[in-house]
Amino acid sequence: MYCNACGKAIPDDARLCPYCAKPVPGTAPVTHQLLRPRQGRMIAGVCAGLALHFGWSLTLLRLVWLLLFIFAGAGGLLYIIFWIVIPNE
Repeated sequence: MYCNACGKAIPDDARLCPYCAKPVPGTAPVTHQLLRPRQGRMIAGVCAGLALHFGWSLTLLRLVWLLLFIFAGAGGLLYIIFWIVIPNE
């Protein structure tokens, strides 16, 4: 079987491509529990955990969070709430 995204050969029982990490069509979606990872953190891992869970770009999420913090003022409060609510890995 071949990955539709990168075109490399992958095992028949794979749910994700080992080269580009894209989901293989026709397989059950990978479910991630919302956790704050121990690696890839900047402060507490809230952005890294949200990015992994929802499949978002980590850099883009961090930039949006920074803009929320600077312009709306709600970013800091939300970060602290998520820091308390989201369990550590």
